[in-house]
Amino acid sequence: MTLRVYFLTIFLLAPIEAAEWPEFRGPNAQGVVKATDVPSKMGDENLVWKTKIPGTGWSSPVMSGGLIVVTTAVETEEIELRTIALDAETGQIVWNQKLFEPSEEEAGSIHAKNSLASSSPLIAKGMVYAHFGHMGTAALSLKDGKVQWRYHETYPAMHGNGGSPILVDDVLIFSADGEKEGLLRGLDAATGKLKWEVNRKQDVRRKFSFGTPLVVESDGEKVVVSQGSGMAGGYRPKDGKLIWWVDYGEGFSLVPRPVHQDGSIYLATGFMKAKLLAIRLEGAKGEITDTHVEWEATKDIPTTPSFVISGDEIFITDDTGRLSCLSRKTGERLWRDSYKRKISASLTLVGSRLFAFSEEGQGFVHEVSNKGAEAIAVNEFDEPVFASPIIFDGSVIVRSKTNLWRFGN
Repeated sequence: MTLRVYFLTIFLLAPIEAAEWPEFRGPNAQGVVKATDVPSKMGDENLVWKTKIPGTGWSSPVMSGGLIVVTTAVETEEIELRTIALDAETGQIVWNQKLFEPSEEEAGSIHAKNSLASSSPLIAKGMVYAHFGHMGTAALSLKDGKVQWRYHETYPAMHGNGGSPILVDDVLIFSADGEKEGLLRGLDAATGKLKWEVNRKQDVRRKFSFGTPLVVESDGEKVVVSQGSGMAGGYRPKDGKLIWWVDYGEGFSLVPRPVHQDGSIYLATGFMKAKLLAIRLEGAKGEITDTHVEWEATKDIPTTPSFVISGDEIFITDDTGRLSCLSRKTGERLWRDSYKRKISASLTLVGSRLFAFSEEGQGFVHEVSNKGAEAIAVNEFDEPVFASPIIFDGSVIVRSKTNLWRFGN
């Protein structure tokens, strides 16, 4: 390799090596991205690579150190739950590690819109934490996929797995809200041993949910905001102690991840009739349903895709594709538009450009403000997209039903 080519290669690789997308919804865990020169149009003319992913899975990809990581379920004579790492520059598979072989009972109870690998992995400190809900959780080396530990404490699930884990002060935290109990669990991230488990003890008919927690700073300490059926709570990460909670009735099968902005949490309440709540965190102790819920909105609220906040605007789409903008301060709907497609993938905002992907395989890009939405591009993938993208300077990475795509400018 000549010196000129060597330095050119380093120049090209550096942005990818430096780009971090460590967990579901990106570096800030809320779907809002600071990136430049991001392509809105995604087609053959700017396709960098396209790689077929073995098996199936709706989990969103994550990325660190130039490697993209996805989970998948491969069905041969047995079902194998696997984690795969790909080189972000070339799209080539670097390692492919089998982690679990779920029982027929564990794999059998799944919703038609779900997959056996729907929970997104997490990357931290050179480790990958791969989560498959009731079918198991594992830690692997990011570099080579070597398994460090496995944890498998199953529970009766309903409709499969879904919620993704978070890492707080070396505790890996995830929901385990199944058919019979609503649980939140914390594992020792170094060993995989169970540190604590708390029962939500919520008196609801349907206890199953798929929430992904969010860690926030509140009153000078870290608090894990986690939702289950009928309630949202703030938990102490070291031992799972419940600090505060909000009761929202019979809402169940939670999927959208909460969003935090200026001292308030914004969250959806699940099926059947979803609401969007704004909850003030300052001074939150005990039950705060009547004291800290600032407003609630009831029109076109998502039950699957997570939403985004930019300044004083909340941009949401419900599962049928009705796109809305709400005032963050009052919950008032400022305008409504429509993708005219079903949306399950969570929204991603880059500056004022909103990215959304449909179950029918379209990738929509709109310029949005509090005045309305202007269509910039509609991209065709010819197969369903349930995963959220990775977006960084000059690139968009999309996972569709059978492929992983990288587009560039």
